[in-house]
Amino acid sequence: MKFFCKTLLAFWVLSEGVLAGPWSAWMPEHITAFEGTCVVIPCRFSYPEELRPPTIHGIWYFNSPYPKNYPPVVYKSRTNIVHESYVGRSRLLGELNFRNCTLQISRLSPELSGKYYFRGDLGGYNQYTYPEHSNLEVINKPTIVNPPEVVEGSDAELRCEVPDNCPDMKPVITWMNYENLAEHSVYAQIEEEGSTWSLISILKFLPLRENHGHEVGCKVSYPNTTFEFDGFSTLDVKYPPRILQVNSSVEVLHGAHVFLMCIVDSSPTAMISWLREDEILHEDLAGNLTLYLDNVTHLQDGLYTCVAENIYGKDNHSLALSVLYAPWKPVVNGSLMAVEGEPVTISCSSQSSPDPTITIFKDKKPLAMGVYKSQVEMEFESVSHEDDGEYWCTAENQFGQSSTAFNLTVEFAPRILPDSKCTAARDTVKCICAAKANPEAMITFELPTRNVTVNETDREFVYSQKTGYIVTSILTVQREVDSQLYIVCSARNLYGTKNQQLQFHHSNSLMWAKVGPVGAVVAFAILIAVVCYVSQARKKKNNENPGFGQTENPPVVYSGDYRTPGNLEKSESKEICSLESH
Repeated sequence: MKFFCKTLLAFWVLSEGVLAGPWSAWMPEHITAFEGTCVVIPCRFSYPEELRPPTIHGIWYFNSPYPKNYPPVVYKSRTNIVHESYVGRSRLLGELNFRNCTLQISRLSPELSGKYYFRGDLGGYNQYTYPEHSNLEVINKPTIVNPPEVVEGSDAELRCEVPDNCPDMKPVITWMNYENLAEHSVYAQIEEEGSTWSLISILKFLPLRENHGHEVGCKVSYPNTTFEFDGFSTLDVKYPPRILQVNSSVEVLHGAHVFLMCIVDSSPTAMISWLREDEILHEDLAGNLTLYLDNVTHLQDGLYTCVAENIYGKDNHSLALSVLYAPWKPVVNGSLMAVEGEPVTISCSSQSSPDPTITIFKDKKPLAMGVYKSQVEMEFESVSHEDDGEYWCTAENQFGQSSTAFNLTVEFAPRILPDSKCTAARDTVKCICAAKANPEAMITFELPTRNVTVNETDREFVYSQKTGYIVTSILTVQREVDSQLYIVCSARNLYGTKNQQLQFHHSNSLMWAKVGPVGAVVAFAILIAVVCYVSQARKKKNNENPGFGQTENPPVVYSGDYRTPGNLEKSESKEICSLESH
């Protein structure tokens, strides 16, 4: 009560400087009190100085300043007649003769909320209802004031405000459900505004994202009473996004369907984006976002990132999407043509996931291999003509296989083959010169003792055929073989010339040695008869066919059907038959 008197005195001193004009009043525009408690409405009024009433009376009205509207009477100094709602509840604390119209209302109930007007009665016609009024609000819960913003990691405080305008009852404030708040503390203070008083309890804490949505309560009680009032506030903690769940790195087969989900916790709601490298594929303002990829190919292989962002920060999480597929058709790079002796490097590459095993083959023999590599190199420090040929490059993994064929072409100087030789009969010499070269060799026959050179342009003496890199030339000479005769085979291309003297092989002497003199004579006679018969039959057939011409007694025997050394024997027999017919 002493506290209230001091407060009223302070109101009196304050109002002295506030009142202005002959008819004016001052009272708080708004005042609150809890249901069941009381409220004191401070009031001060003034009137013209020339009026010196011996006694001043006053009336308090509810919700209307005009008596003709018959508003409910809250308090009347002349009589005790008041509205039934205020019987035993209202009393005047102020002294009207001292221009103090302070009113107390007890046992408040919700229907008493409203506007309160004071009317001064100085006697006679000097009665005046002051337009100034006080708006009473009867409440049943405390007011919890949240800060403009509660941000994770930044100190925050909640205020529980309780009206303290009843001198007979003092409130006590208690916080509820605050124990889990980090670094919390509580302290109280009293505040005054416009002669209305409030008890303030402040709860300070360090907000965490886990506190978002947490309900904190404030309870008001009055000692020696059963009155209790409580209110609750839900914490709206602002914090940057945190990605709670996202796919781990994914391996899928070519053509599969893929779902990538990103679940985010944030306040306020974050903008979620799915990116591949730096390209935004899908974004939305939401709590989660799913990226759908249909019929994936190797072009969609790569790094995918979920980014969540709001005004307080951002978070991101990346994953690798690996699209598995069989190797592509291998690609061969490098020089596929070389000169013998040069270094050669040939690479074979293919793309697949996982990386393939690449093998380079020749004649089913592996020459180079790389396991889980996209490229393999085959190196020749000094390429040989034997390296010429067809190669295969094969790439394979567990999802399939693919191959590419390629040819390595090696150019080299001529080599005369071992089959090169001369076969001498009684009066005929046939020489075979076979040379391998790339580009193909030009073959000539030289007879140094007779100062003669013959090549394939002399078709009366030489027949040539080509098989791959091998050129075979056959020289047929119808001459008596003497001991001084020897023949040299010369093979030439742009990389060089190879000369070799051809060894003689006497077919007659070999045959005599095997069958003996008598048998040789018999066999020789039989052979001549058979060959002559065949020759005459062919001649007769050719004469019957006018499309073929034949010269008589050709000086040199030429056989266009020659393919193997065995055919030489047939040609020699033909020569002998010709000689016999002469």
